[in-house]
Amino acid sequence: MANLRAGLIGLGMMGRHHARVLGSLPGVDLVAVADPGGDVHGAAGGRPVLGGIEELIAVGLDYCMVAAPTGLHEEIGLALADAGVHAMLEKPLAADGPAATRLADAFEAKGLVGAVGHIERYNPALQTARRLLAEDHLGAVIQVVTRRQGPFPGRIADVGVVKDLATHDIDLTAWVTRQEFVQVAAQAAHRSGRPHEDLIAITGRLSGGTVTSHLVNWLSPMKERVTIITGEKGAFVCDTLTADLTFYANGTTSTAWDEVANFRGVSEGDVVRYAIAKPEPLRTEHEQFRDAVLGKDADIVTMRQGERTVAVAEAVLQSATSGETVRL
Repeated sequence: MANLRAGLIGLGMMGRHHARVLGSLPGVDLVAVADPGGDVHGAAGGRPVLGGIEELIAVGLDYCMVAAPTGLHEEIGLALADAGVHAMLEKPLAADGPAATRLADAFEAKGLVGAVGHIERYNPALQTARRLLAEDHLGAVIQVVTRRQGPFPGRIADVGVVKDLATHDIDLTAWVTRQEFVQVAAQAAHRSGRPHEDLIAITGRLSGGTVTSHLVNWLSPMKERVTIITGEKGAFVCDTLTADLTFYANGTTSTAWDEVANFRGVSEGDVVRYAIAKPEPLRTEHEQFRDAVLGKDADIVTMRQGERTVAVAEAVLQSATSGETVRL
């Protein structure tokens, strides 16, 4: 069977990594790349560097990776759908809810595979935590807390932290718990002199009653990517920078210290750091999308799921503006 012919549009900070993975992916030939700004990172690897999506489509593609700015996703995605080309778009799916819906509708109408690059779903720590949750390792999930903070990235110009970064946390929280957001409340800050928010603090509630909290900013000198899932039997701490998963069990040893014993809570138990395989999440993401295009069983983030994440992100921004809780 001939290799799939893939294209890539967008050769920025993320695009260069997509080019690296696509250029070495079994069963796939990266035949051309496109970016109106040229190949500033030298990611093309000798392949033609085209000016835009129409030129890229003309090369003849089975599928395309879209790593262009969020504001261009709808235009590029609709052009690919119209040409009958399967596509994966970097997260978020689109700049707003209506655009996300139009993209999902267009790919469904053509019977095409459309996906969104919510890469955290492919982090080994979170994948293992999701499997263990399904096996009732924690019992009922009580709370999910995420912290995603670090310095300002010069690569982002068209959106704030909610759509660029918090969409990771919105998607991974719904996915790992298998629940949907039903309400959110948020507070934002604007400190960098840009029109978009650079800090957001979100609280939420999921369809199963789980309470969530998400701190996201571009204002911290240290980089942190942590997800803490607390259940009836203990807690998982997922460090997605290192893909480490640690389990903190509720203690089962009784205490003779009356003042502590009278507290109706949990106590400290065993701590286990799991030894898990750690493949590169971006490579796993591309392997799954390739398999989906081939019609095989695959785990992709569908455009409908991406549409829902954009809707939650817009509810977060609405709450930050109004100061009120927003129900979805």
